[in-house]
Amino acid sequence: MRLEGKVALITGGASGIGLATVQKFVEEGAKVAVADINAARAQEVVDTLPAGSAIAVGVNVAVFAEVEAAVASTVEAFGKLDVIFNNAGIAGGKPLLEHDPAVDYEPLIRVDQDGVYYGILAAGRQFRAQGGGGVIISTSSIYGEQAAELSFTYSAAKAAVISFTRSAAYELAEYGIRAVAITPGRVGTAIINQFSDDLKATFASEQLRNKMTEPIEIANVVAFLASDEANVINGTVVHVDDGYSVFKQRLDLPVF
Repeated sequence: MRLEGKVALITGGASGIGLATVQKFVEEGAKVAVADINAARAQEVVDTLPAGSAIAVGVNVAVFAEVEAAVASTVEAFGKLDVIFNNAGIAGGKPLLEHDPAVDYEPLIRVDQDGVYYGILAAGRQFRAQGGGGVIISTSSIYGEQAAELSFTYSAAKAAVISFTRSAAYELAEYGIRAVAITPGRVGTAIINQFSDDLKATFASEQLRNKMTEPIEIANVVAFLASDEANVINGTVVHVDDGYSVFKQRLDLPVF
């Protein structure tokens, strides 16, 4: 098991990509803190896992003190921290000129951008204090590298995650700390599954396999990135978008 002996803190761990990653990490031998703003749901997840393999931690990643407390709770339960997966996020979209900053800007920046910064800072300090290095993995998005519909704030926050990752890798390398960002494409989570079948079919067509990515497929990559097998992957943006970023749309080719 590639994560045997590792301790991980996974934010947004009670659903979607976070939940799949919690399950994958435990399967690979890690101890996991399932951190989520919905503490009750996090505990339900823990209750489905082998006894002693995980704890539930309630956390609002938009509050630095709560992120620090989540790190401390993980260390108290398992004795150390090896990996943080800054995955918690929210979505939302509206045309820019219709924005209410209090609704359409500030909440996304606090969660999707500040929450990752807080995770990097809190985990980085813990890694330095305990010695031995650590791994910081953060969820960006394909939208962090391009413009897209109704995503002015979301794209900005996810672009910041990429910049944070590069800077963290540079600054923290002397402590043996790696930092990596992932950019998922269209993943079959609750955020997307709420939409109509027609819209989901359109989303699927934007990827090379012509289907949505499953959360476990992202979790598989995160588990690899957290492992010692990925020691040379640092300061990198790992695209987990099934080719979304390499083409615009499929065309019916003319007959020559």
